[in-house]
Amino acid sequence: MAGPKEQPLPPDVIGRDDAVEVLRAFVVDGGLSIAFQRAFEEPDMWGLMLVDIARHAARAYSRESEYTEDEALARIVEMFEAEIARPTDMGQTKPRSQQGH
Repeated sequence: MAGPKEQPLPPDVIGRDDAVEVLRAFVVDGGLSIAFQRAFEEPDMWGLMLVDIARHAARAYSRESEYTEDEALARIVEMFEAEIARPTDMGQTKPRSQQGH
Protein backbone atom coordinates (compact mmCIF):
# COMPACT_ATOMS: atom_id res chain seq x y z
CA MET A 1 0.00 0.00 0.00
CA ALA A 2 1.47 3.33 -1.06
CA GLY A 3 1.42 6.18 1.41
CA PRO A 4 1.78 9.93 1.20
CA LYS A 5 4.87 11.55 -0.26
CA GLU A 6 6.57 12.67 2.95
CA GLN A 7 9.46 15.07 3.36
CA PRO A 8 12.69 13.76 4.87
CA LEU A 9 13.65 14.87 8.36
CA PRO A 10 15.81 18.00 8.52
CA PRO A 11 19.41 16.93 9.18
CA ASP A 12 19.65 18.89 12.44
CA VAL A 13 16.80 16.94 14.09
CA ILE A 14 18.04 13.43 13.28
CA GLY A 15 18.98 11.63 16.46
CA ARG A 16 17.64 14.40 18.72
CA ASP A 17 15.37 13.25 21.53
CA ASP A 18 14.42 16.85 22.28
CA ALA A 19 13.05 17.56 18.76
CA VAL A 20 9.24 17.83 18.60
CA GLU A 21 7.28 17.71 15.36
CA VAL A 22 4.63 20.43 15.55
CA LEU A 23 3.16 20.49 12.03
CA ARG A 24 2.51 18.17 9.10
CA ALA A 25 0.83 19.55 6.00
CA PHE A 26 -0.36 17.66 2.92
CA VAL A 27 -2.12 18.69 -0.29
CA VAL A 28 -5.06 16.34 -0.93
CA ASP A 29 -7.53 16.89 -3.78
CA GLY A 30 -6.23 20.45 -4.16
CA GLY A 31 -6.85 21.30 -0.51
CA LEU A 32 -4.76 21.37 2.64
CA SER A 33 -4.83 18.68 5.30
CA ILE A 34 -2.77 19.26 8.44
CA ALA A 35 -1.93 17.64 11.72
CA PHE A 36 -0.38 19.70 14.47
CA GLN A 37 0.05 20.05 18.18
CA ARG A 38 -0.20 23.33 20.03
CA ALA A 39 3.45 23.06 21.18
CA PHE A 40 3.94 26.67 22.31
CA GLU A 41 2.75 28.33 25.52
CA GLU A 42 1.76 31.51 23.68
CA PRO A 43 -0.07 31.74 20.33
CA ASP A 44 2.20 34.51 19.03
CA MET A 45 4.93 31.90 18.48
CA TRP A 46 2.78 30.47 15.68
CA GLY A 47 3.07 33.84 13.94
CA LEU A 48 6.84 33.61 14.17
CA MET A 49 6.77 30.06 12.83
CA LEU A 50 4.49 31.02 9.92
CA VAL A 51 6.85 33.89 8.98
CA ASP A 52 9.83 31.52 9.07
CA ILE A 53 7.97 29.08 6.80
CA ALA A 54 7.05 31.93 4.41
CA ARG A 55 10.69 33.02 4.17
CA HIS A 56 11.85 29.47 3.45
CA ALA A 57 9.18 29.16 0.76
CA ALA A 58 10.16 32.51 -0.80
CA ARG A 59 13.81 31.41 -0.97
CA ALA A 60 12.76 28.15 -2.64
CA TYR A 61 10.74 30.07 -5.24
CA SER A 62 13.69 32.36 -5.90
CA ARG A 63 15.89 29.32 -6.57
CA GLU A 64 13.37 27.29 -8.55
CA SER A 65 11.37 29.88 -10.52
CA GLU A 66 11.59 33.32 -12.02
CA TYR A 67 10.38 35.04 -8.84
CA THR A 68 12.87 36.93 -6.72
CA GLU A 69 12.78 36.18 -3.00
CA ASP A 70 11.17 39.57 -2.33
CA GLU A 71 8.52 39.04 -5.03
CA ALA A 72 7.67 35.57 -3.74
CA LEU A 73 7.46 36.76 -0.14
CA ALA A 74 5.25 39.68 -1.16
CA ARG A 75 2.86 37.28 -2.95
CA ILE A 76 2.76 34.99 0.09
CA VAL A 77 2.05 37.90 2.45
CA GLU A 78 -0.59 39.29 0.07
CA MET A 79 -2.47 35.99 0.02
CA PHE A 80 -2.08 35.54 3.79
CA GLU A 81 -3.65 38.94 4.41
CA ALA A 82 -6.44 38.29 1.88
CA GLU A 83 -7.23 34.91 3.43
CA ILE A 84 -7.28 36.37 6.95
CA ALA A 85 -9.65 39.13 5.79
CA ARG A 86 -11.93 36.90 3.70
CA PRO A 87 -11.46 33.16 4.33
CA THR A 88 -12.15 30.91 1.38
CA ASP A 89 -12.51 27.87 3.66
CA MET A 90 -12.62 27.96 7.45
CA GLY A 91 -11.84 24.24 7.60
CA GLN A 92 -12.27 22.17 10.74
CA THR A 93 -9.99 21.51 13.68
CA LYS A 94 -10.77 18.25 15.43
CA PRO A 95 -9.00 16.89 18.49
CA ARG A 96 -6.96 13.76 17.78
CA SER A 97 -9.34 11.83 20.04
CA GLN A 98 -12.05 12.42 17.42
CA GLN A 99 -9.87 11.36 14.49
CA GLY A 100 -9.25 7.76 15.47
CA HIS A 101 -5.67 8.45 16.67
